[in-house]
Amino acid sequence: MFTKAKFLSILLVTFIIVSAIHIYSKNASKIPQVQVQKIINGENTANNLCDCKSQECQFSIEFIRTDHQGNTKAKGANYVLIFDPKSPKLDFKVSLALAHEIYAKDAKGRFRKEYVPKQFHEIIADENAKLNGKKPIAAINGDYIDPENKPQGLNISRGVEYSGLFKDKRSSFGISGGTEERKATIQIGKRNKQNLNYNLVGGNGRFYKDGIFKDICNDLGEYACQHETSRSMAAITSKGYVILLVNNVETDGPLYPDKFDDVLKGISNNHCLGNIQEAMLFDGGFSTAFYYNDKIYVENSNPIGSVFLIYKTE
Repeated sequence: MFTKAKFLSILLVTFIIVSAIHIYSKNASKIPQVQVQKIINGENTANNLCDCKSQECQFSIEFIRTDHQGNTKAKGANYVLIFDPKSPKLDFKVSLALAHEIYAKDAKGRFRKEYVPKQFHEIIADENAKLNGKKPIAAINGDYIDPENKPQGLNISRGVEYSGLFKDKRSSFGISGGTEERKATIQIGKRNKQNLNYNLVGGNGRFYKDGIFKDICNDLGEYACQHETSRSMAAITSKGYVILLVNNVETDGPLYPDKFDDVLKGISNNHCLGNIQEAMLFDGGFSTAFYYNDKIYVENSNPIGSVFLIYKTE
């Protein structure tokens, strides 16, 4: 028999259930949103090398891998080294495929410059690659090589020049020396200030100048543009940071000249490094090579004209 008491009991139970569902739904809709927002924010900022709000950067050198948009990717095609040339924790040197000790002189007091064919792993492992007894922490291939195993462009190692026929016609990348604050430069020929001609490594194919990007496909020629798709490059940002990049075509595919801008701007924007100001290529194709922290990530079969080396001082 359906009595008034049963009706009130059913009504009370229904009210309790509805209230509980409403409270749970309200809380459930709020809590996950807060948790997800924290996770998203963490992903957006955890890997930033600079604080994008304060514009402060607290790093000397970092290694990452990225896709062709400059986004960090565990198995990305691009091996990227970002460093602050001003950091007192770092030092630099250029080494070459020499048949003798670097900086050695002949009987007349002239610097010896006798070259032999050497691959990347040989150059970074010999005694000439050491600085104050220390091995480099990082290295990237540099200049093109002529038929006599001599570098073609402008190469200077701690003030001593080892250059080729195109030293005044091609771009070079360098880090200054002396007592002034170090800076990175990219330009054709020697710099006007002598301290900027301390460590320079040759290359060619300048595709960023004064903050303006240029697709250099036509300048490179059809083969180098479309087929020699393993790239090695250096870039400098408006804040003075350096990006070194070597591409491995086996993962995300070839990196063509019209996409150089995408990857470098992506890296710089993601880590708040400033705008890309200058950028150039090193020898590409079968010459690309990259080493970091006791591991060679990329090496090809060609002998190397020169190598840019980075050291930790501590």
